[in-house]
Order: sequence, then C-alpha cells, then structure tokens
Amino acid sequence: MVTKIRPRALVRASGGPRYAVAIAVDALGTGLLRPFLLLYGVTVLSLSPPVAGLAMTAGAVGGLVCMPAVGRWLDRGARSTVVAASMLVRVLGVGLLLATPANDVWLFAAAALFLGIGNQAWPAAHAALVATVAHGRERDAALAGARALRNAGLGVGALLATACLTGGTTALQAPAAITGIAYLAAAALAWSVRLRARPAAAPAKTGDAPRMRALLAANVIYVFCLNLPEIALPLVLVTQLHASPVWSSAVFVANTVLVVTLQIPVTVLMSRFSRRTALAVGGVVLAASYLGFLAATSLGAGWGAPAVAAVSVVCTIGEIIYAGSATALVTALAPTHLLGRALARFQLSTGFGLAVSPAVITALAPHGPAALWGSLAAATLGATAAVATEDRRGATATAFVP
Repeated sequence: MVTKIRPRALVRASGGPRYAVAIAVDALGTGLLRPFLLLYGVTVLSLSPPVAGLAMTAGAVGGLVCMPAVGRWLDRGARSTVVAASMLVRVLGVGLLLATPANDVWLFAAAALFLGIGNQAWPAAHAALVATVAHGRERDAALAGARALRNAGLGVGALLATACLTGGTTALQAPAAITGIAYLAAAALAWSVRLRARPAAAPAKTGDAPRMRALLAANVIYVFCLNLPEIALPLVLVTQLHASPVWSSAVFVANTVLVVTLQIPVTVLMSRFSRRTALAVGGVVLAASYLGFLAATSLGAGWGAPAVAAVSVVCTIGEIIYAGSATALVTALAPTHLLGRALARFQLSTGFGLAVSPAVITALAPHGPAALWGSLAAATLGATAAVATEDRRGATATAFVP
C-alpha cells in the first residue's frame, strides 16, 4: 500500500522530468484546440455544425480503428517512440487544419482524422511507458499524477484559447498554430526519453491469466461520467432547469480543479483496497451521484441548479476513483507480452463509450430526468456488479485472448 509518495519519486515513476514536461506541453496544446475544434470548423471554415460534427466523429472513429496496430507496436517493445508518434501525427492534423480553405469539409475531416489518431493512441502509449518504468502502487500513483498534470494543462490551454476568442472568430487560428508547435515540442521531448521495453515472450501456459472482457464492457458505461460536465449537466441546467449558463461553467471549472488537486491523494487513499474493489467503489459513487442528480432536478428552478452543482462534486469524486483504478487494473491484469494490446483494447472501450455517450444522453434527456439519470444509474450499477463478480471468479477465469 502506498501511504506517501514524494514529488521526485512521482516524477521518476512517471517517466522522468523531460517526459513530465512533454505531458504538460502536449496537454496545453490539446486544451488550446480540442474544446474549440467544432467552433473552428463552423466559424473559420464556414461549415455547418452538423457537417463539422460528423467530420469530427469520423476522425475519432478512425483513430479507434488504428488502436490494434498501436497495441501490436507496443507489444514489440516500443514505448517513447509510440508516445512521440501520437504527438507528431497531431502536428500533421493541425497543419492540415491550418491549410484547409473555407467550405472544404474533406480536408477538415482529414485533419480531424489525424488529430483523432493521436488522441486515441496517446493514452495507451503513455500507460505502457509508465508501466515500464514503475511498478505496483507507485505505477498507480504515477498514472494518477499524469492525469492531474494533463487536466491542469488542458484547463490552462482552454483558458488561453477562450481569451483568444475575444479577438474574434478568426483569432482561433492563433491557438491552432500554437497547438501545432506545442505538439512538435512535446514529441521532441518524448522522443528524447528513448525508452524501449524488451518484448516479453509468451508464457507456455496462460490459463490463469485474468479475464478482461467484463472490465472492458463495464468501462464503456463507466466512461459516460467523463462527458457529464460538458454534455449532460449543461443540457439539464440550461434546458430543463432554465438556469444561467454560469452554472454550467462553474461545474466544469470545479470538475477540473477537483481532478487536478485530488487525483493523486484519492488514488493513494484507495490503494488500501484492491484495484478491482476500488473500481467497484467508483461505480457505486457514480451511480449514487446519478440518483442525486435525479433528486436535484426534481427541485425545479431556484434550488435545482445549486443542488446539481453540489451533486456534481460527488460525481467528480466517483470519476477520480474510476480514473485512478481502471487503467491501473488493466496494467496489473494484462499478461506482460500482451500489455500493449490490452491497453489498446481498453482505449477502444473508452473511445467507444465517449463516442456513443453524447447520443445516448441527448436521446434520453427529452424523456425526463428519470429516463436519463435512472438509466445511467442502473447501467452503472450493472457494470459495477460485473466488475465485482469478475473479481470473485478471478481464480478460475479464462485466459486473456490476444
């Protein structure tokens, strides 16, 4: 159990100082562009919102299609090279974006594709790199620390891009250009780490390797919580409770601040439990918060918005527990020779959940709070039960199939 971890040890376990700077620079660049990519397509390139949104969705899906190849690359021992490649491919995406003329949806879609490939490949590559230099609970803390650092960078980048918007919509081209430079600098830093793992030989017998299908399926449901501050809560606050958009902004800022400040302490605190138990606890907290949102929305205008904001803190705690245990559990369960493919499949489940959650949330919301929050609570409790049941069957679980 990790009771205390010093900053220097955390940086070392995260890949070293240069790699930590690479993560921060990459996150800053992502925060400058990703929240405003749709706005860039609509205002700078004069695309209609549905067309721009479809192009972005196609890019994200295209990135997921590349994940099996990323997993195999990682299993051949590549580490910092894959991380750097995930950053360089986004440099190409930004370059295409800046070169896209008005009304050219195909070039915008190509830019979104390269950005999507990089965005999907990075989490698996990063987790594999950390798993190579750190082990046990120190690795869990390192993964949590990287997430906190990345959220801080995203928040700062988004604030800078928001400031650029005061100069008019064409000012979005400036943060886009800075994003490309940031990705290039981050790639150079990551490449300089020059970390490679010796490819692990497949064991003669893998019958005792834990099964991961239940975890991957549950992750699709768990990951819905990541889109709540950006999609579900603004939708509920503005359209159902008729609250000021300021409440939505406050919830988003509070979510970012809590993740940055609490991700490492909560992950260390939960280290007294098994990773799978921690993941189940995260699911219970998330389901409880969904029921809390259901109760909060029943208060109507006036008290409804403050109640939703208060419950969002509980939801963020559930998100922190989930994020601190899920990837750590995958790295602990996966056979060494299949670590890359296991992380790639986990990212596939994450990407799929993030892709379908906006459609599910917006489809359920018009049917009332009970349909939205009741369905999310029931699905999350089902996912939690699957995770807990898999824990009890761990001793007789079947092999992880590559």
